[in-house]
Amino acid sequence: MEPQNLNMVNMNIWIIFIVFMALSWIVSATLKSKFRKYSKIPVDGGLTGREVAQKMLRDNGIYDVTVQSVPGTLSDHYNPEKKTINLSQEVYNNRSIAAAAVAAHETGHAIQHATAYAWLGFRSKLVPPVSFASKWVQWVLLAGIVLVNTFPGLLLAGIILFALTTLFSFVTLPVEINASQRALAWLTNAGITSSMNHDKAQDALKWAALTYVVAALGWLATLIYYIMIFTGASRD
Repeated sequence: MEPQNLNMVNMNIWIIFIVFMALSWIVSATLKSKFRKYSKIPVDGGLTGREVAQKMLRDNGIYDVTVQSVPGTLSDHYNPEKKTINLSQEVYNNRSIAAAAVAAHETGHAIQHATAYAWLGFRSKLVPPVSFASKWVQWVLLAGIVLVNTFPGLLLAGIILFALTTLFSFVTLPVEINASQRALAWLTNAGITSSMNHDKAQDALKWAALTYVVAALGWLATLIYYIMIFTGASRD
């Protein structure tokens, strides 16, 4: 590829990166703001995040999952290998709407694991190839763009690797949305949230889900751009 064309490619990639970085920052900032706001509103029944997770597990007949505290802010996650629900300290010990929503969401992932939720299983199968792709995709794409006129197959290989990571980001969406749906339904049925504050829990989880949506769209936009470079070079 000619130097001026390579510079144009780099510029366009940076534009895509900056746009989605800005969107990601806006969503992340809003999520943190919502979390701080709803962390000040007590949950009905006064349960901590830990107690919410433990009760939701028991109500779903799950007794082999441990709830534990981990450092960090919004570092909450479920580990399927160790069967642990890991809650940040501000969620683990907090008796707020935000803590209950986050704890129930992570417990939703544990329930998905216990019930063999199809999308979670599919995502787990993608982990090995995506891990491999993530290690090499940047270098393969860079070399592929430089050599696109002489060795277009290298760029195609990079696009395939990048497509795997993009697929993973989209497969993550139904997993996260389903976990939130399970959480919100249980919070209402268990009487943890009332009609007065249910919408607050829903709002918090909505903004958490949007972080995954923005990330997935960013991956897709970049993938389409690489495909356009490849098809343009093929026509030349």
